[in-house]
Amino acid sequence: MRPSTIFNTVCILLASLSTAIASGDHAVAVDTSLTYNSGILVLAFVGFLALVVVVQTIPAIIGLYGMIKGAAAAAERKEAATTITSYHAR
Repeated sequence: MRPSTIFNTVCILLASLSTAIASGDHAVAVDTSLTYNSGILVLAFVGFLALVVVVQTIPAIIGLYGMIKGAAAAAERKEAATTITSYHAR
């Protein structure tokens, strides 16, 4: 192995361990039993944000429908023009 490969490996190993080394107080345990401890106002705010996202998707869906409808109509017109042109060419 080349020395640069060994050096890079050691550096990556030390960098990945820096979080474990940085946590100095190992005696304090984190209580993970409390998952949700917010009030009703926080819940209402998150619900309002979800409502805003949902309401913004409605015009996007309508616009997408209009674009697909327009593309289908244009393709149909092009096909009809091609059929008429090929019919008159006979």
